[in-house]
Amino acid sequence: MNTPIHLSLVVRALLPVFGLVFAGRCKGKDEKSSPGTPLYHNPVISSGTPDPSIIRAKDGSFYLYGTEDIRNIPIFHSTDLVHWTLTGAAFTNATRPNFEPQGGLWAPDINYIQGQYVLYYSMSMWGGEWTCGIGVATSARPEGAFADCGMLFRSNTIGVQNSIDPFYMEDEGKKYLFWGSFRGIYGIELTSDGLAVAPGAEKKQVAGTAYEGSYIHKRGRYYYLFASIGSCCEGLASTYTTVAGRAENLWGPYLNKSGQPMLENQHEVVIHKNAAFTGVGHNSEIVQDDAGNDWIFYHGVNVKSPKGRCLLLDQIFWENDWPFVRNNAPSAQAQVPVFNDK
Repeated sequence: MNTPIHLSLVVRALLPVFGLVFAGRCKGKDEKSSPGTPLYHNPVISSGTPDPSIIRAKDGSFYLYGTEDIRNIPIFHSTDLVHWTLTGAAFTNATRPNFEPQGGLWAPDINYIQGQYVLYYSMSMWGGEWTCGIGVATSARPEGAFADCGMLFRSNTIGVQNSIDPFYMEDEGKKYLFWGSFRGIYGIELTSDGLAVAPGAEKKQVAGTAYEGSYIHKRGRYYYLFASIGSCCEGLASTYTTVAGRAENLWGPYLNKSGQPMLENQHEVVIHKNAAFTGVGHNSEIVQDDAGNDWIFYHGVNVKSPKGRCLLLDQIFWENDWPFVRNNAPSAQAQVPVFNDK
């Protein structure tokens, strides 16, 4: 996640050509397969794609959004989770949100709510921990364009320093937004259309000050709070690590395997660095392929090509109701997701 706490690359120039197909070319020996078994290679997008958020559209294809290394929030399209085409951006310079005039657009979160695509975004400038905030935009189509609906709140109005990294969650018929970056992870109820804070709603803290880039996944009896610890944006020196805890209700307490709470910065490590990738964090939503396999995107720094943060894909497995990826680290290659029409 982009955060004012850690120095990072300033938003880079707009890529000159839209519509390029990106596929990772790193090779490794993480997974053996029988002859003819198709494999993919990490990274699946080699160019800068920080803080991914993904949604499956009505036609079964996928759209992925990221922090604006490409100005105005890039949008990628895929039919198989592996091969991605850059289709455009959520905003233009004319429609770009401006409640923080010098701010960047970070960590978008895409959702489908009441018949339209709803995109939450962070807007901040480096060091602006009390002026940064979270806004929302809508579109009839996942590829945009998105119409900005304005700011939901900023740090100095909601009373949470460094209010970035939004994540939307529905639970028991209600809608919520979670957010936060190294000043606590908080949640609050939204209106039924998801476009405003519910009247009279009060924020509630669910995790401590070690985290940002939060995401909650419901599976069986448990809620899983994924988050990132460490520094996101220092190139090869980045220490980002993906962690998680679980709870039996949305508001926690989220605990590690030993029963220690995330409110006290205790957690389980899900993905850490390896020799090929470092700074691995800010995961996307978990998505399933047609075989019921769970997949997760996150960004990392490619040791062989450390400029920017590339997009990594790995399968999530479950053991005793706890999530993990193979070797608790990014794969070099693995079997492709299963889609029946491919």
